[in-house]
Amino acid sequence: MVRTNIIGKMCVLFSACMMFNFQFSIFNSLSAQDSVVSVELDNGLRFEMVLVRGGGFTMGNNTTVGYEAGKPEHPVSVSDFYIGRYEVTQAVWKAVMGENPSKFVGNDSLPVEQVSWEDAQQFVTILSQMTGRRFRLPSEAEWEYAARGGSQLPFAGCDRGQLERYSWFCVNSDGHTHPVGRLLPNGLGLYDMSGNVAEWCGDWMGAYSAEKQVNPRGPKKGESRVLRGGHYYSTSPACTVYDRSWYIPSGRYEYYGLRLVMEIDRDEE
Repeated sequence: MVRTNIIGKMCVLFSACMMFNFQFSIFNSLSAQDSVVSVELDNGLRFEMVLVRGGGFTMGNNTTVGYEAGKPEHPVSVSDFYIGRYEVTQAVWKAVMGENPSKFVGNDSLPVEQVSWEDAQQFVTILSQMTGRRFRLPSEAEWEYAARGGSQLPFAGCDRGQLERYSWFCVNSDGHTHPVGRLLPNGLGLYDMSGNVAEWCGDWMGAYSAEKQVNPRGPKKGESRVLRGGHYYSTSPACTVYDRSWYIPSGRYEYYGLRLVMEIDRDEE
């Protein structure tokens, strides 16, 4: 059965959102965020990719009652990679693809949505050709490692009591997406990893193994691709760093967007 963040994870009550002026310092066990690459497109538009130093972590969660997709917890190691500081915006998508498929428009800093996994594959292919860098979707393991940011907190940068400060979800979103980077980041300086739009990953959906894995990429085949991070209409359980959703690769919803990974060049190693 196909499961998405739409079914069983909605609420209908919304509260008015609050914006926060803030400063932050990054302290985590992964890295000191010692490298940020600014990628420039032909029209002068720039976006930032943050270096994530590789390492090991415990992936998944054994404690959630009635939710088997995140079990069992298992040890995983990943290599260094760059990941987008923000979800891909409508401005970046339009600069690469020449059109905007999104439902919510009017501000190019909104995350692009209504894109399928197949659309995302076309986007990263064209972007790689335009820039000469190797872009792709994150693996599910890379996504969770970056979202956790070296902590054991259930959400990207916070616990449940602070979620409204870090995430656009059903309580504070007012039923729509918001410009990226308006709330607090996680420990790696990454924004909106626990909400706003759910983010496609490269992996086919499949059951976890308890075995230790290095740079896992999921099953070799399947019917659905993984989505991570919750979205503006999700309840809080769907916004945890270990929650998994999935949908057919051709499926498009206003809940679905993406975040980029850029591979490390040899001269950066």
